[in-house]
Amino acid sequence: MKVKVLGTGCPKCKKLYAEAEKAIASSGQAVELEKVEKIEDIMKHGVMMTPALVVDGEVKASGRIPAAPEIVTWIMNALSKEKA
Repeated sequence: MKVKVLGTGCPKCKKLYAEAEKAIASSGQAVELEKVEKIEDIMKHGVMMTPALVVDGEVKASGRIPAAPEIVTWIMNALSKEKA
């Protein structure tokens, strides 16, 4: 499972990365966190506003910073789909 934070490195992008780190730690799951900063790579996800969060290939948030508990929910839902 992979979680990606899409953003060019602005303060909001860094805040989202920190929230994602907290969410992964509290989920207790093996999740890889990746920071995507190149505009070309961000555009591949069809995102028009950053920061954005991608969980298991699906854009979950764009243009906002979801809180860690919301990110945990997305991670757990994606993991349950993988196991189904």
